[in-house]
Amino acid sequence: MCLSTAYLNAMEEDKVAARYVAEISVEGRRVVLRDILGEENVIEGVISHVDLTGGTVIIATDVA
Repeated sequence: MCLSTAYLNAMEEDKVAARYVAEISVEGRRVVLRDILGEENVIEGVISHVDLTGGTVIIATDVA
């Protein structure tokens, strides 16, 4: 099983949006993160970077 950590704007510890992310869906400018327990976190922004082997996702929230 491959789980990810999602960050807001930069891969820094204080910018973690969600941990143990199992599923990501995009609805327009909304990124929906679902963790391994099914908890949902909705972020206004766009996916700017995904590292599948490293298990990291960066969501840019400061885009016009």
